[in-house]
Amino acid sequence: MYVTGRLLGLVAVGAIPTIVHPEYWVVFVWFLLCAFVAVGDYLVAGRTSTLLIARSASDPIRLGDASSSTLFLTNMDKRAFHGEIRDAWQPSAGASSTPHRIDIPGGERRFVTTVLRPTRRGDRLAIRVTLRRRGPLGIAGRQKSQFVPGQVRALPPFDSRKHLPSRLARLRQLDGRSAVRIRGQGTEFDSLRDYVEGDDVRSIDWRATARRRSTVVRTWQPEKDRHIVIVLDTSRTSAGRVEDMPRLDSAMDAALLLAALAAHAGDRVDLIAGDRKIHRRVTSTKGIDLLSNLVNAMAPLEPALLEADWPLLGAEVARLSRQRALLVLLTPLEPAAIEESLLPTLAVLAQRYRVVIGSVADPALPAMLADRGDTESTFDAAAAARAIEQRERMASAVGRLGVDVIDAVPDKLPPALADHYLTLKSRGLL
Repeated sequence: MYVTGRLLGLVAVGAIPTIVHPEYWVVFVWFLLCAFVAVGDYLVAGRTSTLLIARSASDPIRLGDASSSTLFLTNMDKRAFHGEIRDAWQPSAGASSTPHRIDIPGGERRFVTTVLRPTRRGDRLAIRVTLRRRGPLGIAGRQKSQFVPGQVRALPPFDSRKHLPSRLARLRQLDGRSAVRIRGQGTEFDSLRDYVEGDDVRSIDWRATARRRSTVVRTWQPEKDRHIVIVLDTSRTSAGRVEDMPRLDSAMDAALLLAALAAHAGDRVDLIAGDRKIHRRVTSTKGIDLLSNLVNAMAPLEPALLEADWPLLGAEVARLSRQRALLVLLTPLEPAAIEESLLPTLAVLAQRYRVVIGSVADPALPAMLADRGDTESTFDAAAAARAIEQRERMASAVGRLGVDVIDAVPDKLPPALADHYLTLKSRGLL
């Protein structure tokens, strides 16, 4: 049972007879009358169970966009249903808390729509639907809450997609070169042509030269159909917030830009996300389905408050790719985590793959280092200097293993990683 503001108004009207006859029994009788009217209105209101509720599925949206959830209401009673309905969701779903007023004639169907603006990535769930059926006097009514399953998936926003057109232009420029004179690991043979002055003598094809009785050189084209494996670290180090965003989300943004660029280049992209176990795996993906598969796989991921098992992740990489590939590890340059688990595994991986580490740097550290106005800020500057020195030491340690390190702030990491990929591709180093 619930009561409305009309009941308070009815009680307030009792002040008139109380003023005329200031007796206790007048107050008692008036309150008794109000209670009788409220109970009567409640009993006459009718059952709430006569309204059948169903929910339509909500389409996935990018974080920051708006979606909606629609409830379909069918009145199975012969009487009209007058009342309110409130569709409650998790706070991070960003649902409107205003109840919907409903008036449904007997045997008919209506629908109500709740606007959703998720504030967090992942699956945002519906909690309950609260239904109220008011009595004919509008003083009281019946109330019931029930669970109606529903969810909306907030996908990674992919803010770095603004950098994609410029990188695609560089990729087209790279693919449009008539000849690449680099002959080495990872390049692909294109065609034969006559030697001209200035050509690298190492590109001469001596067998073709002997057959044609003229000097012939080989031309090479940028590589295609390469294999790229992206490893997304979801351990405790990815939970740290940089510029009010988890490191994991920034790493996802970098992974999406790199994957989109590689897909346009004709390369195959695999994704592994995990810590002490493999949470997501996207394999053998090329073409237009790549981004859709990646964002749907990344959306439910959340950082786990435990250390990453890099031997496990390394074994999964070896299972996915037994040939040489570009291996991109998106993990923070945290000294403790790298020294304890990653370095031994990295030494093995670097012998088989071309390894790149993408790390989200904190832009607050240089600002702290520059501010030494008072005692407190001086101590902060010392702590920042130590943190920066440790990160540089870690970058140097993994660099000695032949691993490239891209350490950049959140908005600079995606384009920096994409540029490094294009550089490796232009040099035939994939």
